[in-house]
Amino acid sequence: MKTFRIGGVHPHDNKLSAGNAIETLPLPKQAIVPLSQHIGAPAQPIVEKGDHVKVGQLIAQAASFMSANIHAPISGTITKIDTATDAWGMPMPAIYIEAEGDGDEWLETIDRTPDINRICKLEPEQIIEKIKDAGIVGLGGACFPTHVKLMPPPGCQAEVLIVNAVECEPYLTCDHRLMLEHAEEIFIGISLLKRALKIERAIIGIENNKRDAIELFKKMADRHFGIEVCPLKLRYPQGGEKQLIDATIGRQVPSGALPISVGAVVDNVATVFAVYEAVQKNKPLIERVMTVTGKSVKRPGNYLVRFGTPLQDVIEAAGGIPDDTGKIVAGGPMMGRAMQNTNMPAHKRTSGLLMIPAAESVRREPQNCMRCGQCVEACPMGLEPYLLIRLAEQKRWDEMEHNKIMDCIECGCCLFSCPSYQPLLDYVRLGKATVGGIIRARNAKK
Repeated sequence: MKTFRIGGVHPHDNKLSAGNAIETLPLPKQAIVPLSQHIGAPAQPIVEKGDHVKVGQLIAQAASFMSANIHAPISGTITKIDTATDAWGMPMPAIYIEAEGDGDEWLETIDRTPDINRICKLEPEQIIEKIKDAGIVGLGGACFPTHVKLMPPPGCQAEVLIVNAVECEPYLTCDHRLMLEHAEEIFIGISLLKRALKIERAIIGIENNKRDAIELFKKMADRHFGIEVCPLKLRYPQGGEKQLIDATIGRQVPSGALPISVGAVVDNVATVFAVYEAVQKNKPLIERVMTVTGKSVKRPGNYLVRFGTPLQDVIEAAGGIPDDTGKIVAGGPMMGRAMQNTNMPAHKRTSGLLMIPAAESVRREPQNCMRCGQCVEACPMGLEPYLLIRLAEQKRWDEMEHNKIMDCIECGCCLFSCPSYQPLLDYVRLGKATVGGIIRARNAKK
């Protein structure tokens, strides 16, 4: 069975909520809508205090090519445009909407019927424009504006669309449930992306712990030209773009290059579903499915959540915070980050909430590095984490750049594999952020 060639680990998958159907969460009385829900420049507000908005109405416009539109997730009145605090205590610009009535008055142009729309006569450029207008971004975690991926730079040509249905992060199951409950819409979305990219081939990569999704998608693929299903061996971080490209088509993306350099465009399966809704239903990205889970959570599940909903409301829907919780993580245990508060709103980046028992959330005391090389063996990018941590400690940023710190995908394999419990990921993240800032400053002077 296929997989990628370099590094990787195999943590227990703990897919506790895989069998639980998607539930729709009640709408919040107030939605706090962040203006930066994507890589790139924050969107700029086009509404003012006192304005009435409907669900799906554009409230903030992309500020540049590398940006994304923001739409109202509920109907109501704009009460203020201010800052809010994110899960890590940092301020972020946001629009506050107070619900009126049931808060669910939609724009008339959005098709809310359950009917599946299979016919599309739009030209590739028109499909890309609708995706851009709808504010679609990558829902696998990076939140890269999708329209940018569909417009390769000069000299690059897409050859294959790779759909990331891996969901390799332990505990998370939102993509799995989306595949089981909206398979046909996803296949239509794939066909739309193929047309937008002007290509004939698409591959769906699914890890082998989702046998029901693999079987369902294989049946669907028989009815759709140019779409194939590629079952993959369980191996983290197979959901990383470069790892998935290697696993499915056997091509390795060079250091510092993008997937398009080897002819590949990668989109998460939830993004593909959002593309279907945007193009075929005129529905902008205002909600997503997220997983709320943990070994002590009363009702672990997958919830359809409008953006702007306080995460505390989502946690309450799953039975509240268990008494033995030591840490709440936004995302999964490998790449997610511990939250300082649960009052922040759900947004496009929020794939899940993981409540970790106190007994499992305490870090062990770091010991001296044994030079065992396990972190090197585990790194899927071929880096030397033991060296990078020393360079970061000594603030040798030039040497970190020379040792390709910017190639790091922050997957946590080094930390997971280290028998000495070295804080490898912390220092690598620090070094990557610092070196990235140095590179941006250097480029700005050119």
